[in-house]
Amino acid sequence: MTPTLTRRQVLDLRVHAQQLGRVAGDPADTAVLDLGVQDTGPDGGRWALALRGVDARDGELATLWTLRGAPHLYRRADLPGVVAATAPFSEADAAKRVFDAAKPLRAAGIGTLEALDTVAATMRSVVSAPMVKGEVSGRLTELLPAPYLRHCRPCDATHLFEQPFRLAALRAGLELEPGTSPPVLRPVPGLTPATEVPPHLDVVRGYLRLLGPATPALVAGYLDAPVGDVRARWPQDAVEVTVDGERRWLLAEDAARLAGVPPARGVHLLGPFDLFLQARDRPLLVADPARAKTLWPVLGRPGAVLADGDVAGTWRPRKAGASLVVAVELWAPVAREQVVTAAERLAASRGVALRQLAVTD
Repeated sequence: MTPTLTRRQVLDLRVHAQQLGRVAGDPADTAVLDLGVQDTGPDGGRWALALRGVDARDGELATLWTLRGAPHLYRRADLPGVVAATAPFSEADAAKRVFDAAKPLRAAGIGTLEALDTVAATMRSVVSAPMVKGEVSGRLTELLPAPYLRHCRPCDATHLFEQPFRLAALRAGLELEPGTSPPVLRPVPGLTPATEVPPHLDVVRGYLRLLGPATPALVAGYLDAPVGDVRARWPQDAVEVTVDGERRWLLAEDAARLAGVPPARGVHLLGPFDLFLQARDRPLLVADPARAKTLWPVLGRPGAVLADGDVAGTWRPRKAGASLVVAVELWAPVAREQVVTAAERLAASRGVALRQLAVTD
């Protein structure tokens, strides 16, 4: 008989798999680093790791443009495997990941994978030492032909399409200097891509392990990949389960330990791009469409208040001198002292004091 999971079981499983609320750990045993920890905004990757008990030291992690062209943190020791794991699965996948850049390339008879390799080779020749993104872009504009370039209205300038620029950077052996804005690219000494994807870095397995149960469509949405490419790489040890009447899949090892997953406990202020919020089954996380629109707007996402594994509201920070103001909007009852503790922890992670916590019920 196909196991049936409740929404509560799914949320508890994800909190447990992602180690949210763990007291202490290190990068080596931190599961979310297998899939990459998105490092967008001041409460990005380092805060996501802190919520999982990790205080990573400089040199242990690397920042790379990978999935969806977003910056992600990875263990530095994993970089050869990350290059292989995050590369497009196919020509169709590459074309989908670069969005509107695929059309002029196709019109010029240039394959998208070929184009990414060309951009990467050109980047590699240009960036021999740390270089600001704008300077790299200017050099590439001089060196690459018209199908690679577009006129950017906001900049009122012609430069490389954004997604090929970002997706080619790792192919060129480049990482981002942590904390730089605008981004500074630099070579990773001696980086040679792995010939095979290490199992723990497999992105399809990673989604199922950390954001399951899932379907091929949900995984494809997270990767910006065609569903067919995800189906072709579907793990053989994935087992079918049912969630709200829908067929989904879990890795067999996760399905086997469902009964032992403890209920999620604690209150956490998740960053806007925390992996828990990156699940593509958003209605399961937040059923109310108006609240979902508030949590996932097109621009300017807030963070989420996670209370006992459930999204219980949103929060926004504002720096006030050497202190922090946090505004919280609650959708469900949460003990105020727990919200205060979570906000103080956020402020401490930024190296400032919590000046004010404004809570709206």
